[in-house]
Amino acid sequence: MIERSISKTIIDMAKNFPVVTLTGPRQSGKSTLLKSCFTDYKYISLEDPDIRQLAENDPRGFLKDCGTKCIIDEAQRVPDLFSYLQTIVDSRDECGQFILSGSHNFLLMERISQSLAGRTGILKLFPFSAEELRAVDKLPNDLDEILLKGCYPRLYDKKVSAKEYFTSYLQTYVERDVRLLRNITDMAAFKRFLKLCAASVGSILNVASLAKDAGISVITANSWISILEASFILLRLPPYYKNFSKRVIKSPKIYFCDTGLLCNLLNIFNREQLQKSGLRGAIFENYVVTEYMKNALFKGEEPQLYFWRDTNQNEVDLLCETDGELNAIEIKSGETKNQKFYDGLKKFAEVAGIPLTNTRVVYGGDDSYLGENQKFISWKEITPIQNP
Repeated sequence: MIERSISKTIIDMAKNFPVVTLTGPRQSGKSTLLKSCFTDYKYISLEDPDIRQLAENDPRGFLKDCGTKCIIDEAQRVPDLFSYLQTIVDSRDECGQFILSGSHNFLLMERISQSLAGRTGILKLFPFSAEELRAVDKLPNDLDEILLKGCYPRLYDKKVSAKEYFTSYLQTYVERDVRLLRNITDMAAFKRFLKLCAASVGSILNVASLAKDAGISVITANSWISILEASFILLRLPPYYKNFSKRVIKSPKIYFCDTGLLCNLLNIFNREQLQKSGLRGAIFENYVVTEYMKNALFKGEEPQLYFWRDTNQNEVDLLCETDGELNAIEIKSGETKNQKFYDGLKKFAEVAGIPLTNTRVVYGGDDSYLGENQKFISWKEITPIQNP
């Protein structure tokens, strides 16, 4: 098993909360992580129809059988369970009683807000980070390879191609999970909409345009975007417009939680297709954004990530607030360091009033360079930002 960076965070959280909740995409390694971190806990999965039926028919008896320490996987499958959980954790008044996990963020958070607010610590687990893969010498040496392959654990554990894996992933999980969240009758239109979102990766979200191209209403498009976010398929990167001129873009950008899944949706399956694609730069941008997101999530922090663009087309690809300080990041897929990459960062540093030490370029080269006022970070070495 590849050790996950979040392991210490989740163990520490169980010492401070009666319930710990772990969410994240399907197949991101939640069950494996929990079993390894809490070896003395009973493990129960509500994906099993027989166990789920027992929990639905006799929740009190089910929770009694769970004992005093239990992992309940896919907990959102039995919504009524949460009210009974509240009663039990309050009566025991102990930390680390239950570890819950689930892949439907909307359903899980809805139940937690109703019954377990203030009683549970919440964490998100995404697929492997580059840092985790590098620690066990499993990070691909080639940038195109990791963009095509993505970071889902099964691809590094089993001999399965990315094309085969993600085709199955979309059929087995996405379509089923979507139906659990919302009764979508036209699955063909939904798949078309999903591919249109993939083609818009790294772009400013234009819901009206996506709706028109997919042949659906704007209301439906907004609903489907929310479903994709709740299923940990798609994510929105908000704009940063604090304390700046009003002449800034205020719509989010869209990205995907994994570049392997993104490439599959774009029908990009090999290096030649990726190199010829006009979206390679956007796919690399997606990779970098999710790496910084994982760096925060695995420490138990909510990512404070944004982008900035004004109406004059001045732009910074990624802004990260760390320890109250703003950091600006330019993302370039090219393998050669270029001083021009810093032009936009210098302009933004002046506008935002931040020092150049709080700027960096993440690029497609293999070697990092950390100068006094310039930092070029290799795609292989994206680590949490620590300001001097």
